[in-house]
Amino acid sequence: MFAKKSEYEALLAQYSDHHAVIELLKKFRPYLEMVPSMRRPGESLISIPLPLIIRRIEEYQSGKLVQSRSEVTELPCDVGILMCDPEWKIKIGVEICIFICRPSEDFSDLLRRWRRTQQMLNDGYEWVMPRRYGHIMSDAADEVLPLFIGGVNTPERVVRGLRAAALPYVQQQPDSSLLLADEQGASPMEPSSTELPEAMTSEPSDAVG
Repeated sequence: MFAKKSEYEALLAQYSDHHAVIELLKKFRPYLEMVPSMRRPGESLISIPLPLIIRRIEEYQSGKLVQSRSEVTELPCDVGILMCDPEWKIKIGVEICIFICRPSEDFSDLLRRWRRTQQMLNDGYEWVMPRRYGHIMSDAADEVLPLFIGGVNTPERVVRGLRAAALPYVQQQPDSSLLLADEQGASPMEPSSTELPEAMTSEPSDAVG
């Protein structure tokens, strides 16, 4: 777990950016190899913090459909990662759900969040896409996979439990610049000098290591 809420918030902000997600996936190579194009990572994956889905709920009586409705629901994961074909601009392959070990969260809490996510993504859903990716079809994927993130203060029982359950775990620390800004109490009125990346920008490098 992360001892301070600011550490959790920093990692959540960090992995809202696809560049940071690529660096994270390098820590777990089987997932990195699922990225459609390492030459164009900005066009190959979408990072959605605290994601929402639209669930299609159907009710039957005596084998007949009597009601069909849609419901917007927040997933229990912290970040949703969607893979996209950079040529066709469509969502493909797998979806990765990132779980950041929250302050005071133990093994059962973390595992239960993943189990709830599995239930909610079992059938009949689509992602609520960020506005700049609204043109991309967001139906259910072929497979949903988890990735768990802990810090130096994560209890050993959490790490051992995840490994015993064959669930991928990586240890990460937040970007120090994000924590430093928090500790210094940056003014909310002061504009940031960091520009948000353009949607679907191309990347010059295909380095994996």
